[in-house]
Amino acid sequence: MIGTSKGNSAGAGADAPASPDLDDRDLEIIAALQINGRANYADLAKGIDLSPAAIRLRVNRLIDSGVLDIVAVTDPLRIGFTVQAMIGLTIDGDIEELSARIGALDAAVYVVMTAGRFDLIMEVLCTDNDHLLRVMADLRALDGVSSLEAHTYLRLTKQTYAWGIPPGGHT
Repeated sequence: MIGTSKGNSAGAGADAPASPDLDDRDLEIIAALQINGRANYADLAKGIDLSPAAIRLRVNRLIDSGVLDIVAVTDPLRIGFTVQAMIGLTIDGDIEELSARIGALDAAVYVVMTAGRFDLIMEVLCTDNDHLLRVMADLRALDGVSSLEAHTYLRLTKQTYAWGIPPGGHT
């Protein structure tokens, strides 16, 4: 499965790192790998009209530049995480420092700085409700966290890693 790198700034606007020049073939490779991250270079080459060696070079460049990672994606429910939640946090302190500290928590899947009702939004995976309560207590104990609001998932109805090609091709 293809994912973005750990330091992903997807949707971060002006703070996003500059992307390497991506041509239409790079975007085709990315789209194909998002459908099947286990595809071999020969199979990819058939649909993209490049040699397997050229595909390999391009994939390695995309990985080295941080445009993509090839990762295993699990179903949290099938490996023991029975509670998933989105937590919105209002911050009184240094948002950058708190974002880093919160992101270091084991339960945190992702943490984003936002505009709007919450300063930070994070997704957490917990083994049960007691684990979620402990995570929330740990968050409340952090200096600079003034409030939080948890939204537990009842059912995940869509999750995708295949974002496809941006409208209008690449920029």
